[in-house]
Amino acid sequence: MELAYIPSPSRGVLYLGSVPLRGYALCIIIGVFVAVWLGNRRWIARGGRAGTVADIAVWAVPFGLVGGRLYHVVTDYELYFGEGRDWVDAFKIWEGGLGIWGAIALGALGAWIGCRRRGIPMPAYADAVAPGIAFAQAIGRWGNWFNQELYGRRTDLPWALEITSSAGGRVPGTYHPTFLYESLWCVGVALLVIWADRRFRLGHGRAFALYVAAYCAGRFWIEYMRVDDAHHILGLRLNNWTALIVFLLAVAYLVVSARKRPGREAVVEPGASDGAAGEDAVSTGEAEAGTGEAAGETGSGTGEGAGKTAGEAEAGTGEAAGKTVADGADSAKKA
Repeated sequence: MELAYIPSPSRGVLYLGSVPLRGYALCIIIGVFVAVWLGNRRWIARGGRAGTVADIAVWAVPFGLVGGRLYHVVTDYELYFGEGRDWVDAFKIWEGGLGIWGAIALGALGAWIGCRRRGIPMPAYADAVAPGIAFAQAIGRWGNWFNQELYGRRTDLPWALEITSSAGGRVPGTYHPTFLYESLWCVGVALLVIWADRRFRLGHGRAFALYVAAYCAGRFWIEYMRVDDAHHILGLRLNNWTALIVFLLAVAYLVVSARKRPGREAVVEPGASDGAAGEDAVSTGEAEAGTGEAAGETGSGTGEGAGKTAGEAEAGTGEAAGKTVADGADSAKKA
């Protein structure tokens, strides 16, 4: 008998009047906003313009959604093209099914197009948005909770996830909440990248590579716990192999990049510093003008003071001289 567990929502969609609000889609949307917001702050801190991250996200996000869905459909094609299946379901993204590997790969292509149009180095942009992507994944995983999917093995732990739906071959019971494990792991990955970026001033794509490597390390053991149907190669799930290969590639990039291009980019967005330089020049000009006015007032005051002092001195001298002459005349009369 389970003393405690995490309940699953009775349904994954709420209605605002006649408008459906799906939990899965809502989590993805919130995650995108968080990623763009944090990425924008980090981009500005690196010397870029405000709004650039959002402009490039207009390319990256749609590409990422398409890539994530393609990866899922291709690797689980039997869910949509098998006997008794309807291929139209492959387009129903709101029912779940996004592969992070495809989302990152095709999202990177979209980001590259956006960066190229703006004349921005892609590695610098990737470094800025890396923690935000991890936070977005952490939020997006709660969409699986709404859909009661991607859980792990059976367990009676206090934090077990209760599955109540029997649709799609599910068996009601309590299972490891792998969605929660991955969500917490992604939060840790984001914090790790932020700390390492500040501590070591990562550049040239190394912050993004660290995010990829750290995520893959966690995804490997979390994927190993899942019990949903998946293709296996040499006893391991396909996503385990993907995580292992991508992890090795990310680590290799970290090592090679640190040797060939140490440090961080001095300029991440051409022309972004011109506006700041112009503002500095205006401030400097205003300061110089103020200094000139002050100097003029000081000079004028000094001249007036000097003239007044000299006049008073001359007047005093004249009076003294006149008095001396008069005294001399009186002395002569008396003699």
